[in-house]
Amino acid sequence: MRSKSGFAPYLALIAAVFQVALSQGAQRGQASREPLDPLSYGLLLVGPLMLVLHRKFPITTSVVTFLATYVYVWLGYPYGGIFISPIAMLFLLVLRSHRPTAWVMAGVTLVTFIVYPWVTSQPQRGLFHDLAVSSFILLCMVAAEMVRIARERRAQQQRAVEEETRRQASEERLTMAQELHDVLAHNISLIHVQASTALHLIDDNPEQARTALATIKTASKEVLGEMRSVLNVLREGAPRSPTAGLDRLDELIERSGLEVTLKRVGTRPLPPSVERAAYRIVQESLTNAARHAPGSAVTVRLEYGEREFALRVTDTGATTPAVLSESGSGNGIPGMRERAVALGGTLVAGPSGAGFEVEARLPLPEETS
Repeated sequence: MRSKSGFAPYLALIAAVFQVALSQGAQRGQASREPLDPLSYGLLLVGPLMLVLHRKFPITTSVVTFLATYVYVWLGYPYGGIFISPIAMLFLLVLRSHRPTAWVMAGVTLVTFIVYPWVTSQPQRGLFHDLAVSSFILLCMVAAEMVRIARERRAQQQRAVEEETRRQASEERLTMAQELHDVLAHNISLIHVQASTALHLIDDNPEQARTALATIKTASKEVLGEMRSVLNVLREGAPRSPTAGLDRLDELIERSGLEVTLKRVGTRPLPPSVERAAYRIVQESLTNAARHAPGSAVTVRLEYGEREFALRVTDTGATTPAVLSESGSGNGIPGMRERAVALGGTLVAGPSGAGFEVEARLPLPEETS
């Protein structure tokens, strides 16, 4: 990629060509001025040469350029092209964070060009000349400042876009991490419970142990599939949201190894974010029931309202010793609550009779006809 300093030679070449060409043209219409000679051509080329070195020596090159311009004018050479380099220097100083220097040089130049015609008794001296010079220099500085402001605004907008992109990427990574946590926590807990059950029953009830092992096989395949689905969001063109939804509840219930009754009240399409959160809340609730209340009867109730989607997962309490009652990260209920709150909803979890109940309420947008 070409560096910014790589354009300086082209800018200097353009300035040199125009300064020489315009000065030669001005000579024909300014008979009262001194004709161009080798010294004048040398002074005309000082500014373009300083443009090449400006990035490295901004103040020095600017001072040399303006001094060459003052000498050129005071020696009586034709007006015109000599002013291109000073104007370019003023713009570069403003754009490269040397605004005080630019304004000081603009002021010195204004004083110089106002004093010059009076000291040398030039015919153009007078109020009109002074106002014209002042207006031109002020116009150059205002234009430079406007360009600077426009560049800073573009840079600020670009930074805002980049910051928003980073924020969205961070949120996506957080969502993927949460999805992976839920998938792994649910399926590995299920595998652990079923493995413990199989070991306990393998001698006395081999058929039930075989069923537990089949559940382990299904759960292990499912966890690999869900992990693959979540990680696919890193691939180009992959869907940007995980695939878990309420249409997969039957599979989830079948794998849980619990006696689950699913009830649906009403029906309506749900936003993907609500579908995903509801599925994960049910998943975590069944995981907790399998871990802490094995043998319980579980009821999952889904209510599709006009403004709110409510789900309630209730178990009747353990009927056999809990294999994993003391294990787990302790983040299940806080994680479910975070999902609900992120969508503007609520989640309440606590004892209900001999069992436990989780109730979440998630707001819904109005249905469009």
